[in-house]
Amino acid sequence: MSGAAALPTSAPAPAAVVELMKPVTWFPPMWAFLCGVVSSGVPLAHRWPFLIAGLVLTGPLVCGTSQAVNDWFDRHVDAINEPGRPIPSGRIPGRWGLGLAVAGTVLSAVVAALIGPWVFVASLVGLAAGWAYSAPPLRLKASGIAGPAACALAYEGLTWFTGASVMAGGLPGGRVLAVLGLYSLGAWGIMTLNDFKAVAGDRAMGIRSLPAVLGIDRAARIACVVMLAPQLVVVGLLWRWGAVWPSAAVAALCFAQVGLMLRLLGDPTARTPMFQATGTGAYVLGMLAAAIGLGAMS
Repeated sequence: MSGAAALPTSAPAPAAVVELMKPVTWFPPMWAFLCGVVSSGVPLAHRWPFLIAGLVLTGPLVCGTSQAVNDWFDRHVDAINEPGRPIPSGRIPGRWGLGLAVAGTVLSAVVAALIGPWVFVASLVGLAAGWAYSAPPLRLKASGIAGPAACALAYEGLTWFTGASVMAGGLPGGRVLAVLGLYSLGAWGIMTLNDFKAVAGDRAMGIRSLPAVLGIDRAARIACVVMLAPQLVVVGLLWRWGAVWPSAAVAALCFAQVGLMLRLLGDPTARTPMFQATGTGAYVLGMLAAAIGLGAMS
């Protein structure tokens, strides 16, 4: 499609708006948010309203908004990779895609401000990362390094930070910050694997994702190393801090991932979807185990 001028401007159907915001992508940030809640060690008690507000903020609002932003600025790439998506198919007509992205940004910022100052700061950083990832002139997704890093920070680190801040009512402790930082680094590998499905469109549009530049085989090896190494550091830190059983649990999940990674590397193109369901599942379970260990120390 060439811009939005030739499209009708009638309001899109609610189902198309929901599809634009990709509810399936809300799970990772909401899970990281819950890990932040657990890692704080603060009893839920009277914090339930903040917990619910935080889940809505990290999932439907911030993550959903970032998906709308991405689809608007990626509409030409999607016309190649996924022509059935709401914007290239015309089900989100005119400039409605951009309008929904802007409205979601404003609403997310307002909700974050009502929850607390640190949540507001984290949400603004996450929203800025979402726009910088997709929108020119930065368009971080054009880089195989900066693009996955922005996603990993927004999906894992900032949402974990938000959960811990919501419960603690302030800045999380140093141990929590260290672990969420390490899991954010490891998530860079997961985000790189997500780029495998769009290699043809990325190359056609000049997007220098890691698999588009280095090839899928080399990108898969790098993604696995980056995904695994920070987890091993978490294992060592938890052990050093006296969280023996959480450390052992993360180590066991790392061992499981190694086996799955070896299978993945045998045929990354065909086996990436299966690894995303199994290897990534082991990764996020490790996040929860680490969060439990941190919460017990609080």
